[in-house]
Amino acid sequence: MVISLSEFTWENKRRREEAHMKDEGMARRRLLGGLAAAPLAAAQGRAAAGPAKWKLVVGCDHAGFPLKGPVIQTLQAWGHTVKDIGTYSTLPVDFPDIAQRLCNEILSGRSQRGIMVCGTGVGAAIAVNKVRGMRAALCHDTFCAHQCVEHDDVNVLCLGAWIIGPKLAEEVLNAYLNARFASEDADLKRRVQKLMEMEKR
Repeated sequence: MVISLSEFTWENKRRREEAHMKDEGMARRRLLGGLAAAPLAAAQGRAAAGPAKWKLVVGCDHAGFPLKGPVIQTLQAWGHTVKDIGTYSTLPVDFPDIAQRLCNEILSGRSQRGIMVCGTGVGAAIAVNKVRGMRAALCHDTFCAHQCVEHDDVNVLCLGAWIIGPKLAEEVLNAYLNARFASEDADLKRRVQKLMEMEKR
């Protein structure tokens, strides 16, 4: 049987892709089973160091509205105090306005942390980070959700309603709220202080 060059090339490509997928799957399992689990366990172990229940503020734009409801229901089911600052429908609004309202709640001390939801979470994060004293992170996985608090003292979690569903959002919220800033680490404290100094320039 004669095999053409194109068939030979295609078969080699298929085999390489299968091998890559197998290796990637093994790497993912090792990561989820080991590397990612350790920091999350550490974050949950530090949960007792902070308040058991949070005073939270939750906001969204029209694109984030479908996810805001499940987020609030989850937070309330966990016993947290939640202030909903809107928006309250899918009618178009400007996300910077909602972000400013959310920041005001935290800066005033009425809320301790915030959750902001838009379509991708990108615009929400950009808007919040424009406000002095605020540090927002867009997180769609549990590792980033606790790491951003532990290393960067983030006080607003941003989510994208077009990107993740309620179940994954629940796991991300859990990691975020169980994490505490590692204030005993001098290197981390220095870096956050430098972030604060950048706001004054």
